[in-house]
Amino acid sequence: MIKMMRENGLTSQHMYLAGFASVALSATTWLMSNLNQGRGMSRTDHWGIFMGEWAPTFFALGIALRLEEMQDGRHDMMGKSREGMERQMAGNARMSSPA
Repeated sequence: MIKMMRENGLTSQHMYLAGFASVALSATTWLMSNLNQGRGMSRTDHWGIFMGEWAPTFFALGIALRLEEMQDGRHDMMGKSREGMERQMAGNARMSSPA
């Protein structure tokens, strides 16, 4: 699932932003419902909690995507290092061979 999210262009930053937006929306919803107390305090608490429940999910997905991004970066760096080392070794072998 994480790989599919990455292939569709989602990054860890998108998920972190969604998590912070969920927290802000939760607080805003709670405050707005609190101002309209005619419907009861339990309704206010339920809306705030419902909106806030998404935040940990978004943050967890952000962490999973970040780990995937780091793993992809290591593979790229390792591949480039190997290529560079192979070129250097090939160049050294040419220089040390008798002409």
